[in-house]
Order: sequence, then structure tokens, then C-alpha cells
Amino acid sequence: MLISVVNHTSGKLSDEKVQEGIRAVNRQIAHDFKPHWHVDAELRLEGSVGKKPDEERLPELRGDAIIYLWNGVNVDDALGFHETNAAGVPFGFVFTDLVKELGEPWTVTFSHEALELIGDPEVNLLVVGPHPGDPNKEVFHWYEMCDAVQDEKYKIDGIWVSNFLLPLYFTPDAESGGRNDFLSRLHKGKSLQSFGINPGGYIGFFNPESKDDETFALRGDRRAVQRLKIKSKAKLARRSMRYKLGANYPDAVASAATGAETRRARSGGRATAAIVRRRPVREALPVQMLDSARTRSGVT
Repeated sequence: MLISVVNHTSGKLSDEKVQEGIRAVNRQIAHDFKPHWHVDAELRLEGSVGKKPDEERLPELRGDAIIYLWNGVNVDDALGFHETNAAGVPFGFVFTDLVKELGEPWTVTFSHEALELIGDPEVNLLVVGPHPGDPNKEVFHWYEMCDAVQDEKYKIDGIWVSNFLLPLYFTPDAESGGRNDFLSRLHKGKSLQSFGINPGGYIGFFNPESKDDETFALRGDRRAVQRLKIKSKAKLARRSMRYKLGANYPDAVASAATGAETRRARSGGRATAAIVRRRPVREALPVQMLDSARTRSGVT
């Protein structure tokens, strides 16, 4: 996978600084992530289109996925730009203002976004696992590579990158001597357990009992609460929102894109006709239920 990186920060991050971050994350992918997950990708900084995104000339949209480095949290404009010019291309955003509020180097968020693009490009994978508050109940966990350990970081060539989960994390039974995250730090003398949460992190899942998407952190974890509050400002650009909205996600993004185009037109700026992509109407298939069970074989 080739992940294009587009720097739309208007000088807040120089291309030179971005290249330093890309080099560190590429080393993280090749030397740390790939040996565990057996998937590979490379990040590449694409050519600048000027101070503002240009809908007519798009030399940077060349990869299999794309990460935008963006000023502020003007989410509708950011999503509108992506949907108009690169609909269907897996994407992530790093908002410089949110990074400042989080109080950590921008490269940590950049690393987080890159690893999650690799692990679940289309944001459509769920994993069956225990409810954190009741291990006897099953829920469908979001397939996020970093959320549970997102407050932990380490350095590569002097550049900070995010800790991430290992495959054993998504298995229901603990394995003797197994490691569930890359750093495997101890908290109160214990390392991260499968489907667990480290301080400062949180996890999300679909709960079939309540039919709601739920987010959990450790009890009394103020840092996790702060993180979720800050990241939620990105609304639809936040990857987990795609899990929450499910089949309604394309319509919500299209609405944001339309709003951005309308505002540009009213302000006198150049704007192309809004492109609203609706999901095609599908007919129900002639299916029948073959089996139904509250638990699957081997799962209690």
C-alpha cells in the first residue's frame, strides 16, 4: 500500500519536518509493525498544490490511501475536499490545532493515523470480544490499532511515534508469555490484557444488547476523557465515527461536503458544483435464516 501524505498546514509544518515524520513512521511500519501484522505500506509526501487545496489540479492524489495534514478543525471543508476529489480513497486527517490540545508531538497522531489506515483501510472490520464491564457478554470491537494504548509513545530516530496493539490483543484467551501491545508497559505490575485498556486510552464497540456504539475507558481516567473530548471535535473525520454511523456514513459525509461547497459559493470563492454521492438503492435478496444461536462454538 502506498499512502500519500498531503501537507495543507500553510507552513505550520514545513515539508522538511513532515519528511522527518514520514521517515520515522516508515521505519516503524517496516521494523516494528510489519513483523507482527505481516502487512506493509509506505508513506510518501506528495507535491504541494499551493496554500489552499486546488480542486482542478490534484498532483498529490496518487496513493492507495491518503493522510491530510490540515490546519484548524474545519472538518466540513476538509471532508468536502476529500469527497469531491478522492471519494473512495481511504483517508485520515491530522489536525494541527487538535494536536496542540492533546499536548503531544504531531508525529504521534500521524503515526496513529497511518497504522490504523494499514490495519483497517475501509474502516469496516469488527472483532468479537468481551464487554469490558461484563466479560460474559459479547460485543463487536472496532478494529483500531492504537486507541487502547494511544497515550503511550516511543522514539524512532528522535521522533515520537504511537504505541500500537499486536494481533494477540484481539484473541479472547490470554496466552502464556504473549504480548498484546508493542511496548508491553506494566501498569500496576500488569501488562495489557486481550481487549483491555491502558491508562489514557479507550476502546469502542457495537453492543448488540443495547444496539448502541459505546466507548469505554478505565474508571476515573481523566486523561482518556480529555482525549475523547478533544478528538471528538473532528466529528466525521474521526475514524471511529465511520463505525458508529455504519451504512449512514456516506450520506453524512456527503452532507458535510455539500455544506462546505455552499459556504465557499456564498463567500464568493471559487467552488465547483457540489458532488453528493448517495448510496445506490439496493433490493433485498431472497434469503433465509439457516441457523441462529446466542453463542458460537467455543465461545461462552
